[in-house]
Amino acid sequence: MKRRGKSPARQAVRAESPALIGACAERGITIVLLDRAGRFQARVEGPVSGNVLLRRAQYRLSDAPEDVVRSLVMGKIANQRAVIRRTLRDYGTEMDEAMRSALDAASDRMAMILRRVQLSDRSVDLMRGSEGEAATLYFGVFDRLVRSPDPELRWTARSRRPPLDPLNALLSFLYTLLTHDCRSACEAVGLDPAVGFLHRDRPGRPSLALDLMEELRAPLADRLALSLVNRRQLRAADFRRMDGGAVLLTDEARRTVLTAWQERKKEERLHPFLQEKAPFGLVPYLQGQLLSRHLRGDLDAYPPWFWS
Repeated sequence: MKRRGKSPARQAVRAESPALIGACAERGITIVLLDRAGRFQARVEGPVSGNVLLRRAQYRLSDAPEDVVRSLVMGKIANQRAVIRRTLRDYGTEMDEAMRSALDAASDRMAMILRRVQLSDRSVDLMRGSEGEAATLYFGVFDRLVRSPDPELRWTARSRRPPLDPLNALLSFLYTLLTHDCRSACEAVGLDPAVGFLHRDRPGRPSLALDLMEELRAPLADRLALSLVNRRQLRAADFRRMDGGAVLLTDEARRTVLTAWQERKKEERLHPFLQEKAPFGLVPYLQGQLLSRHLRGDLDAYPPWFWS
C-alpha cells in the first residue's frame, strides 16, 4: 500500500497532469497537497469503500471508548518513554549528570503514569489527563534529546499554529504528513477517519486518524526530526521567520524532509502483536486493520503498537 503526501515544493503532481492523478486514483494512491507552511489544502483520491457494518460498529464503540482509549494512551506514553530510554542508552555516557538525571526522572515518572493508565484510570477524561501529564514530562526534557550545538535549533516548548521556532516547525510539518498517512490508512480498511475515540468529534477533524498517529508520533516523527537536526542535515538557515513570528521550512528544507520521511518509512521493525517485520510506513495500515478486527469482534482488545 502506498500513501504519500507531497509538498508543493516537490511539484510531484502538477495541475496539467490529469493522467498522473487518474493513475494514482486507480491504484489507491492518495495525493495530499500542502501549502508552504505544511497546512492541508486538498486531497485527491479514488473511490473510498467504507464497510457500513464496520462503521456502525465504530460509531457504537465511540460512545463507550474506554478500552480503545486505554490502548492508544498506553502506546503513546510507552513510545515517548522509549525515545527517552533510547537516547540514554546511546548517548548517556556523553551527558553530564544533571542531563542524565533529568531524563531518568522523566522516564521513571512516565513509567508510573503508564502503570496508572493500565491499572487504575477508568474514565476517558482521566486517561486524557494522564496523556497530557506524560506529554508535559516528555516535552519538558525534549531539549536534552537535541545534540545540535546551534542555539537557533534548541527546544524551549511546544508551539503550533503557528510554530515559533525551527524545531517546532519541523515537528508540525512531520505531524501533518503522519496525519494524512493515518487518514489514508483508515479509509483503506473501511473506517471513518472522522470518528475517533481518544480525540473528540469536531467538524472537519479526522479524529480517528489523529488517534492512530498518537502511537507513531514519538518513534517516527519525533525521532526523524531529532535525527535531521542532530546529524546537521537541517540547519538554522533551512528555516525562515515570517512577519508575526511564525517559522517555516524553506523549499529546499521541505525537499530534504520529504526524502528523509519516505526513507524512514521503509525501515522495518518487528510488529509486537503480529510478530512479523513490517516497514514503518505500513504500521498505520496494520493498526487500522487490527482496530477493524477488534470492532468486528475478532480481537478482544485493540493491541497498541509498542516501539522498541
